Amino acid sequence: MSSVFDPPAPTGTGRQPLTGVALAERLRAAVAGQVHTPGEDGYRLSAAGFNVATEHRAAAVVVAAGAADVAAAVSVANAAGYTVTVQATGHGASPTPPHSILIDTALLDAIAIDPDGRTATVGAGVRWQEVLDAAAPFGLAALAGSSTSVGVVGYTLGGGLGPIARTYGFAADHVTVMEVVTADATLRRVTPETEPDLFRALLGGGAAFGIVTQMTFRLFPIRSLYAGGLTYRMDDAATVLRAWRNWVATVPETVTSSVAVLNLPPLPEIPEPLRGATVLHLRYAHVGDAAEGAALLQPLRSVASPMLDTIAEMPYAALASIHNDPVDPMPAADRSTLLRELPDAAIDALLEAAGPARGLPITMTEIRALGGALARESLSPTTVAGRQAAFNVLAVGVLAPPIAAAVPAALDTVIDAFSTWSLGAATPNFTRDPHGRSAAETMAAWTAGQRERLVEARRRYDPAGMFGPAARWTMPAR
Repeated sequence: MSSVFDPPAPTGTGRQPLTGVALAERLRAAVAGQVHTPGEDGYRLSAAGFNVATEHRAAAVVVAAGAADVAAAVSVANAAGYTVTVQATGHGASPTPPHSILIDTALLDAIAIDPDGRTATVGAGVRWQEVLDAAAPFGLAALAGSSTSVGVVGYTLGGGLGPIARTYGFAADHVTVMEVVTADATLRRVTPETEPDLFRALLGGGAAFGIVTQMTFRLFPIRSLYAGGLTYRMDDAATVLRAWRNWVATVPETVTSSVAVLNLPPLPEIPEPLRGATVLHLRYAHVGDAAEGAALLQPLRSVASPMLDTIAEMPYAALASIHNDPVDPMPAADRSTLLRELPDAAIDALLEAAGPARGLPITMTEIRALGGALARESLSPTTVAGRQAAFNVLAVGVLAPPIAAAVPAALDTVIDAFSTWSLGAATPNFTRDPHGRSAAETMAAWTAGQRERLVEARRRYDPAGMFGPAARWTMPAR
């Protein structure tokens, strides 16, 4: 079996890495945007992202004013022998080593909706809620994730598994054009026709091949959903989980759903009786007629009496209310795995590992039902991972005192509980650690053919490993 490694910093022949001061001066002369170095307030503010546990030690942060700044920063990095990492919102941020430059794309925030062509074109700093709000007046919808404060580009490059994914597939399946700065500092217009290998590698392979500064993707004629959540007491969890597992095999592709064991904190903003409780939250979204959506859900509504039922017809732009993911920055860690099946024994394992009796410091353990459009190859070429899986498991913990040190082992305990039914693989969007076991699991999510194409594309477009620290996977040794 091939080993994995992090490509070295691209310090090619004749290039001497600059010191921090000299690097900053070179960058300031090259870009229109701001450049910050460690110790400056601007560095801290620009490097800060949603996941505040991400450690940034980059020699400089470039706040790009446009695609030209991204290309210029990559050119400086190439000449000076530095690696490059990109960040927009910091939800899936990668740690940055000292010998690197962090490019902040938050200011690339332009949005253009083409209602006739049913497409959106967005800059790399745009968040999903902004797209939903811009498309809604035209009766159009984008394939956003469960958290709409997430950046569009990073989410899509990792595949993009959202609340209506069984109906329309992954977000990556519907990209038509990208503007990309590659390691040679060239700004390329990438389509399936012009650069099919790069197009395919980016969509599913992530940030290992270049920095996407702009993306165009399809929109869909959806104004509303029948969607929301059912919250159950843990006494009913085993019954509900078994019923849900059986039910997902019968519902049409218009339905996307998940279940999550939530350990809710004792915060005053959480209403009783949910405050400080462990509950089972069933998330549901139906694309189509609300009456049909209610009829499809009825078997689950009748299994047990929910503590809370928020499922109703809702504007599509209110998509985030289905999962109610956190909106404020926090220190978080997670692990995930793809499952081939969810037998009764796997449900028992979930409740034993993530339930209240075990007392692990885990905020959420979620199981998403896959299949439907997710299992089909898209019309456009992609390298999206995990189409063969039946379910995705995600465990999340908050790295806050006094439990922070115990969270990583707790995440391992929960995910390892599913080992009998796991594919031994995890998709890039649900992998926060690009090293060790997580890297191997990410590689395992792709087919052998996909891995071969990704490795070939990375050797072609980033042979020196400039974007290595930003990748969610590592290159196999030759």
